[in-house]
Amino acid sequence: MTQLDGIVKPKTKRSKRFLDNRAPKLIEDVKTAMIMKGGNTSQTITQALKDIYALKKPNAVLYKKKNITRPFEDSTSLEFFSKKTDCSLFLFGSHNKKRPNNVIFGRMFDFHVLDMIELGIEKFVSLSDIKASKCPEGTKPMLVFAGEAFDTDNEHKRLKSLLIDFFRGPTVSAVRLAGLEHVLHFTALEGKIYMRSYRSLLKKSGCRTPRIELEEIGPSFDLVLRRTHLASDDLYKLAHRQPKALKAKKKKNISHNVFGTKFGRVHMQKGRRSIIPPPIVFFYPFSM
Repeated sequence: MTQLDGIVKPKTKRSKRFLDNRAPKLIEDVKTAMIMKGGNTSQTITQALKDIYALKKPNAVLYKKKNITRPFEDSTSLEFFSKKTDCSLFLFGSHNKKRPNNVIFGRMFDFHVLDMIELGIEKFVSLSDIKASKCPEGTKPMLVFAGEAFDTDNEHKRLKSLLIDFFRGPTVSAVRLAGLEHVLHFTALEGKIYMRSYRSLLKKSGCRTPRIELEEIGPSFDLVLRRTHLASDDLYKLAHRQPKALKAKKKKNISHNVFGTKFGRVHMQKGRRSIIPPPIVFFYPFSM
């Protein structure tokens, strides 16, 4: 590939296919995360990164070698690996005396750091420590957030958005009941964030709807919020902007309520010679 005036021009068909795959799309690919550790790590951080990689697979890349970088001081290394592997999410783990057992969740916009949040691990239980059958690889989790801080505090709001981006998995058009078997629960309480992982079990209930039980499968984290690097409101709004082709077109006299029910508006016009009250508007729900 050759570069001229900031524009990369392919010289072979292979490089052209590579650039076409990296080009912006109306419907983006599933977000991939790169998981890496810093120059100094602990056994807790190493195992925690492996467990989160197991939850995120196959949409994740795990770096086994140490990467000597400090994301809050210099993020050029993260941006380089993001562009190399086409990853828009990252998880960085490190350990030192000032910030022991430290993890940083972050995401990219146009291969530049959009926002990142640093969390400290105070208590950790790995996947292997909990003896229970695990969910299959690639299972799309159900995300549950509890705690007022996720709705009131700005940093917790951004953390909630970041965690949803990180763990949501691929977008699916249909869901079957048996496929809803993995639950990730996040609780914000008294300045800490508790992350728990459960497997939902469908039990007999004597009726058509099964009884649901939750079995903890790990990993389990007790986290504390440390440093944050949040994007400005303008940049954050720009990152969430959708192309016009994806926006739903409004149809005249057609509306939907919060539950997805479709309504049609019918206007009754008065006749020429008959005396009828002014036009009346009726709403008729259509079956979905």
